[in-house]
Amino acid sequence: MQTHTPAALVLADGTIYRGFAMGATGKTLGEAVFTTAMTGYQETLTDPSFHRQITVLTAPQIGNTGWNDEDSESRDGKIWSAGLVIRDLSNTVSNWRAKRSLNEELEEQGIVSICGVDTRSVVRHLREEGSIAAGIFSGDALGTDEEMIAQVKEQPSMSGADLTADVTTNEPYVVDAEGERKYTVLAYDMGIKTNTPREFAKRGIRTVVIPADTEFSTLEGYLSEYDAQGVFVSNGPGDPATADHTVEQVKKVLEADIPFFGICFGNQIFGRALGLDTYKLKFGHRGTNVPVKDLETGKVAITAQNHGFALAAPAGGLEKEFDTPFGSAKVTHICLNDDVVEGVALTSGRAFSVQYHPESAAGPHDANPLFDHFLNLLEQEKKA
Repeated sequence: MQTHTPAALVLADGTIYRGFAMGATGKTLGEAVFTTAMTGYQETLTDPSFHRQITVLTAPQIGNTGWNDEDSESRDGKIWSAGLVIRDLSNTVSNWRAKRSLNEELEEQGIVSICGVDTRSVVRHLREEGSIAAGIFSGDALGTDEEMIAQVKEQPSMSGADLTADVTTNEPYVVDAEGERKYTVLAYDMGIKTNTPREFAKRGIRTVVIPADTEFSTLEGYLSEYDAQGVFVSNGPGDPATADHTVEQVKKVLEADIPFFGICFGNQIFGRALGLDTYKLKFGHRGTNVPVKDLETGKVAITAQNHGFALAAPAGGLEKEFDTPFGSAKVTHICLNDDVVEGVALTSGRAFSVQYHPESAAGPHDANPLFDHFLNLLEQEKKA
């Protein structure tokens, strides 16, 4: 049920939105971002890429489908969003798979959130001013405006934030293939979503998920131990400029000519390995309706995205190949909303990555064939 405990969403620029407490009461801090997805709030909240971010949902009513035990994108069902901001909380749960309400899950996991907010106004503000440090305060944590603004301003910036250690696995674990096992992939866990190994599994690919700090020397041992044919780098939170260690390991993967695939954070790491820079977007891409153009085919896919940083275009421009220590490379995809780089690849075809989420949880399935493209690379590797 919608509560009547006062709460406030406080932005670092002094803007304050009043509403009512949802989930746990208290204080939470993070970067305020918005997503335009109309569905999939459970997948959004449990996506590790939302770590240390207060998520504003643009859909006006949230909670209708409750919370189930199948759709979380974290292995243990953990909510990674620092907090949730919505307009109306549904008082009724009407999905046959629901085990409890959204509000009950937020309260159980101690996620301080707020409802009753004019989210249209919040999103317009974030689009104009950019993603910004924020906090949600409710119950005894509510203070004077000046006190709350000061607490929001004291938190560390998302720029320069190294968050991988917070979300990665501590030990390798295996997600086996469905049916006959054909190939095996080693996946660097930068904050991997559960649907990624699931998509590999559907194609007969076993996924060995490994810690983000795994050295290439250890990786070589895993390649032999598991008879693996390729390397994958997942999505994850934080500033890609801090991922120096993983960038160095990816360079060694490329030097060894091992088939490579990256998604989201993995795209930024791969781009850095190729010599490209990264930068922070004003308000990022978050939603399930982002149009991306394939520069080779001219086709447009509607994609799911969640990123606040991006790859800078190569010096020669988006449509020209550029030199790397591993051979010629090219930009393969761009966002039609703002020309942001959405994919890069070696022209040899041995390594590629995309900024968006082909595992589509939640979201459209337009980009799902990218998993088949990687499957073909693994097949070639096994035959070699």
